[in-house]
Amino acid sequence: MNGQEIEVKFFVRDLKKIELRLLELKAQLIQPRVHELNFRYDLPDGSMRTMGRVLRIRQDAVATMTYKGPSILTDGVFSRVELETEIGDFTTAQQILEALGYVKILAYEKFRAVYELDSFHIMLDELPYGDFVEIEGTDGAGLREMSSRLGLNIEAAVGAGYARIFEDYNMRHGHASSDLTFDALRGRVPSPEELNLQAAD
Repeated sequence: MNGQEIEVKFFVRDLKKIELRLLELKAQLIQPRVHELNFRYDLPDGSMRTMGRVLRIRQDAVATMTYKGPSILTDGVFSRVELETEIGDFTTAQQILEALGYVKILAYEKFRAVYELDSFHIMLDELPYGDFVEIEGTDGAGLREMSSRLGLNIEAAVGAGYARIFEDYNMRHGHASSDLTFDALRGRVPSPEELNLQAAD
């Protein structure tokens, strides 16, 4: 997507139930479940993170580079500028960014399946610390309506990105920062309460 990203995100206890609901609603599977590896970059002074800007490369079925501007959060719905393009080679893109002086600040991974329903994209995400549903659309009212159709409580929408949730958890509990990967969290997966998450289903 290039332009304005408008989305809402939910922590859920039963991702399969949401998927069954999507099938009941005749949603179309447009991306089968795939593993994603993301590298997030910043300038050496950390100024991109400070300003709420994101530079990321991702490898899933294809490799992409993404820029996201600062987020505006209104009634649980995120809005921000997003520019994304497919790139030829994930490793070469990493080398280019590092040659230009960017620093990799986080690696994070998840499994994601994507459905489409009435022009909305619904992502079913499995992260190292829990399962989530992300809905992308064109306006807040439509996102709230779609959330209701999926049986998700808009009042429980997650007010932060996946990386920020993890960073905040590490800071609150005095853990050294680490990558958000399945290996890094093996044997120490935090509870929803520790992550300040409320289930929406």
